[in-house]
Amino acid sequence: MIIAGEFWLTGREARVSKVRKQGGKDSACILLRASFGVLVDLADRYNANRSSYQPNIRDMSFSEFVFGFSDETKRKFPYLFANLDIDRHGSKRQMPMEVLSLGMSRTGTASMKAALTRLGYNTAHGFDMHANKRDCLMWDEAFAAKYHGDTFIDLNKPDFWDQLLGHVSAVTDMPHNAFGPELINAYPEVKVVLVERKIEAWYKSFERAVIRGADFPKAITLFSYLDPMGVGFFKVIQREGFMAGQFHAKDVAEWRANARPVYQQHYAEIRRVLKDQPDRLLEYKLGDGWEPLCQFLGKVVPDEPFPRVNETSSHDEMQFVTAMICLRAALRNIAMCIAPFVVAVLAWKYSRA
Repeated sequence: MIIAGEFWLTGREARVSKVRKQGGKDSACILLRASFGVLVDLADRYNANRSSYQPNIRDMSFSEFVFGFSDETKRKFPYLFANLDIDRHGSKRQMPMEVLSLGMSRTGTASMKAALTRLGYNTAHGFDMHANKRDCLMWDEAFAAKYHGDTFIDLNKPDFWDQLLGHVSAVTDMPHNAFGPELINAYPEVKVVLVERKIEAWYKSFERAVIRGADFPKAITLFSYLDPMGVGFFKVIQREGFMAGQFHAKDVAEWRANARPVYQQHYAEIRRVLKDQPDRLLEYKLGDGWEPLCQFLGKVVPDEPFPRVNETSSHDEMQFVTAMICLRAALRNIAMCIAPFVVAVLAWKYSRA
């Protein structure tokens, strides 16, 4: 997860630093040129981590940027192209909530989503916000209630969660893991799965995939104006939700400083909340396979290997595709803004001819 700025601003600082040094009409042009450099960085980073059988996305995706995305890309990342546009306020629960996988992001959450889905659970993951960007608005309400003093919503009761998560029976990844105790209290019969990595391995992955995306706040702000229905939806969640809320940070430097302590506090808090209900908690270790998970959930062990999603490679490729989507949207919106002026100028020149 994710999340907005990380998808298109995780390239080398040299590619984007010029934007912060210049203003006025040059900034947008510089940012657009820098964005193409960022696409190259994302492609290089993905290709360095891809398996030998995976395609080189620099070879295939720039044509998609110009001519539109292929069916293969849309099948691989369906949530990036769904555009459901559903306002879940007032929605009712459609299926019972059964599993809360509350490990922090970058602890195998994509593999856990695949495993829970294979076991029959309709599972929500952080990436799903791309499919329905309006969910960001409700997540913003949840972050405000827990971390910013808004008392309008009681997150320890199921009413709010049944609206936002009523269409799923399991959750994993951020932003769900930012509300572990509240979800546990709201659904007192639900099973909880906790996956933990060694802290330094986790931090290296999390810093690279998530925190770096917030390194360029001015560029993020500019893109949120250029693509308000894309980046604009995620900007507040990234800064007010994850950075200022879950990680108690006022800026990116403090986010990095707070990451390890918050990680440790998260796991300690989940264990504390469930200390008198040990039967509800499974401490799952990556690599343990199907047996402990299926035994805990009362499911038959599938006759297939446990899913193993290469989160680094998959995440980097998704970042690249999302960067292209954001840049295409920004260019389209710029064109729509300047088109009337271009037409007016041409008409004026034609009338004087």
